[in-house]
Amino acid sequence: MKTFAHKFVWFDGKFVKDDEAKVSIMTHAIHYGTSVFEGLRGYWNSKNLNIFRLQDHIKRFRNSGRVYSISLRFTDKQIADAITELCKKNNVRESCYIRPFYFVGRYGINLHVTESSPTHAAVVMFPFGDLFNKNGISAGISSWRRIHDISTPPLAKMGGNYLNSILATQECKRNGYDEAILLDHLGNISEAPGENIFIIRDKKLLTPSSSSSALEGITKDSVIKIAKNLGYETVERDIPRTEIYFADEVFLTGTAAEITPIVSVDGKGVGDGKVGKITQKLQRTYSEITMGRNKRYSRWITPVY
Repeated sequence: MKTFAHKFVWFDGKFVKDDEAKVSIMTHAIHYGTSVFEGLRGYWNSKNLNIFRLQDHIKRFRNSGRVYSISLRFTDKQIADAITELCKKNNVRESCYIRPFYFVGRYGINLHVTESSPTHAAVVMFPFGDLFNKNGISAGISSWRRIHDISTPPLAKMGGNYLNSILATQECKRNGYDEAILLDHLGNISEAPGENIFIIRDKKLLTPSSSSSALEGITKDSVIKIAKNLGYETVERDIPRTEIYFADEVFLTGTAAEITPIVSVDGKGVGDGKVGKITQKLQRTYSEITMGRNKRYSRWITPVY
């Protein structure tokens, strides 16, 4: 299959060539990180492109900006239409990653951002496969702590928040791991730099709650619902660092990561050091859903064509 050329982007209500979407170097978001973003996937199943949980992503997209009084000056329908129409404009017929975002524009060095501050909105997309090895990755617990509500709201999906993730990622790569795991301010497991985390003990799924600075992940929510329908209980609670070493299985969830198994933490093997059976079952079911082959979850799928 010929890879599509992501020639067009959607910018402030219009489809333009990607090299024509320009902003001032005095754009506030460049100086202060005042940007809001989402990540979605489109899944090509040889017949159609299926966007996964489009409306749920748009809802979080708008809510994140409200925390900082950054205005999204387009309706939810306009954003949804922009995403689907951009897929058509770029003739996307393979799996892709979709990134809508909005940000404070030319605003000088004023820190008093309000709903009336100038903003831009855009959508870009590009071909995308696996972020990580689905047969399992290594992870190391970072010395950097995850941001917390006492200083920087972690539930808002803001560009500036990910500086914290960059530090943790740099550290884990230097130490030879594939991915990092961050602890919250109390020393409990929080999440990975760009993913939620689950551990499995005695066939029960455990995952940190938002009180541990974990993002309210849409893939995380999907996994909890899928697991329930497969007969597995999920408990959201504090997870002490040591408990991850006792886990039978560990995996990450996220739009880019999908469901990625962790087979070692801090050099210690998880379970038997291989992808666990429950994780494999969740992976298979998730793939069936995103490809539009599981009618039970058809409400999560938005066909483009």
